[in-house]
Amino acid sequence: MIDILVKGGPLMYLILLCSIIGVSIFLERFIHFHRASIDTQQFMSGLRNILRKRNYTEAITICDETPGPIAHVLKMGIMCHDKNREAIKEAMEDASLYEIPRLERKLVVLSTIAHISPLLGLLGTVSGMINTFKKIVITPGPVNPSMLAEGIWEALITTAAGLVVAIPCYVAYNYLISRVDSLSVEMEKCATEVANLITEDRDGYEI
Repeated sequence: MIDILVKGGPLMYLILLCSIIGVSIFLERFIHFHRASIDTQQFMSGLRNILRKRNYTEAITICDETPGPIAHVLKMGIMCHDKNREAIKEAMEDASLYEIPRLERKLVVLSTIAHISPLLGLLGTVSGMINTFKKIVITPGPVNPSMLAEGIWEALITTAAGLVVAIPCYVAYNYLISRVDSLSVEMEKCATEVANLITEDRDGYEI
């Protein structure tokens, strides 16, 4: 492994650094999403019964005790229970504007790694090919085919390494983005239901 790293040239160290950063970001975000995930149906079932009893203090307490962005967004709406439906929804929309960027944090770095790793590999290959042909030019006499093959092999290492880093990073990025989208949809659905529950029978709104 170390021998391949050395033969690949200086850009191999950059590719290795990208792989370490990519793995770190994926693990950190994966753990974050795992902690933020809740059983939405069970959570909403309990919250629904409490809101229909107009027990807003208990509803806020439940939101405080529930981890994740969905509970925080709904709490903002419940705290505005004495306002009209538009104000309640606006409060939850404002809260979601804070929560969604937190979910997307560092994902742009993962996307960048997925895009630049193959480019770094290609740059390493081009640089290696240049060095190989430079040796051929300055070497007197006939060209040794084994020397040419070895130089090309070493040059292609960086391309392979770049793809090995880029492909998992791209898959990981798409997976995490799908988790963000899923949580955003759940957040919107729950926010609409909470606004309806708070305002039903009060503003003449029925669900």
